[in-house]
Amino acid sequence: MHHHRLLMGLALVGALLGQALADNGQNDHNSRNRHTWQQVDRPVQVQLGPRPFFLVDDMADSRLKRQLQQCAARGHFMASDFSIGHRGASLQFPEHTRESYTAAARMGAGIVECDVTFTKDKALVCRHAQNDLHTTTNILVTPLAATCIRPFVPATLAADGKVLTPAGAECRTSDITLAEFKTLRGKMDAANPAARTPEQYQGGTAGFRTDLYAGPTSGTLMTHQESIELFKRLGVKMTPELKSPSVAMPFDGFTQEAYAQKMIDEYQQAGVKPRDVWPQSFNKSDVLYWVQNAPAFGRQAVYLDDASTAADLPDAAELQSYKRDGIHTVAPPIFALLDGDASGKIVPSTYARNARAAGLDIIAWSLERSGILADGNNGFYYQGIDPAIKTEGDVMRVLDVLAQEVGVIGVFSDWPATTTFYANCAGLR
Repeated sequence: MHHHRLLMGLALVGALLGQALADNGQNDHNSRNRHTWQQVDRPVQVQLGPRPFFLVDDMADSRLKRQLQQCAARGHFMASDFSIGHRGASLQFPEHTRESYTAAARMGAGIVECDVTFTKDKALVCRHAQNDLHTTTNILVTPLAATCIRPFVPATLAADGKVLTPAGAECRTSDITLAEFKTLRGKMDAANPAARTPEQYQGGTAGFRTDLYAGPTSGTLMTHQESIELFKRLGVKMTPELKSPSVAMPFDGFTQEAYAQKMIDEYQQAGVKPRDVWPQSFNKSDVLYWVQNAPAFGRQAVYLDDASTAADLPDAAELQSYKRDGIHTVAPPIFALLDGDASGKIVPSTYARNARAAGLDIIAWSLERSGILADGNNGFYYQGIDPAIKTEGDVMRVLDVLAQEVGVIGVFSDWPATTTFYANCAGLR
């Protein structure tokens, strides 16, 4: 009798468990159909992968290398606000997508960036530029190609295949509605200049990147509000950049001031504390608008510097004027902060010293964006210190000078694991 009751009890438990699992599976199915991005949660632990350790191994022997090797052996790493996900983890994942943001958080980025622009119906969405849909999404191979302000034009090629005039197009978020925007998929930011068809134009991804994570079921585009909710669940802080519009402002009555305010409003509506947000803009008037009209958020507003060369950088007097105007943080490109001395050592630049003397906090952009470093042609971000860059591992030397000698409070990176690793080793939280 006891054995019979036990079997009946087990059968009942099994039936209830089976029904619960079925219900849960149906709920999960429905939830995935409604909002796939809502399934993402705070990473249990930071996962750095092999790259930071490869970089340390690649360094020339030095005290820094030995310190980093000792740190690597510890094997336990935490997220750090020093590590900022530039467009997410855009070295390998399509930028400003759910997948890219999640990867950045998993690599320990304590802060993640959504570049903010707007659609035809004035919804705020995450895109690096208002007019980059032709290179960052699949729009040209969808019916929405008809909305592009400059339709796809094929390349003209010489008999030997040399490009005479490159293929081109221009597609803007401001020419499509939010509902239309949400039908697109993100891809790696690239275009094939030799393309003869829109399908071919989708290619062109740089050799140091990959299309492995840009398949037809990934590349999930996000609104600004969705990014806020995702970041809250991932446990990361937020640094939205208000992008310069490609259209004349006001846009259908939408003023630049209303645009700047709407971005802040969406954080307030989501209950995000101002101390967890670093609003950014290359437009000084945007930063001053936040300083004057949204002071709780304006205290951490970041004025981005668009200098192309060292000659374009502001002098000491101008940096001091930023502080007087209420701007407390500047963010120049990496090259602005570093120089190489006669011995090949990387040292802080004059700009870096002037910014610190003016009492400004500094954020640098963007690490892991220059491809192969040891080829002696590192382009924009390392101009001025190219002779000092000999190996891939020299990125760790760059980080060390930025942190220890320049005193930056954070570094944007296309692959945040590298910066997270360094931050942990240097005790930067």
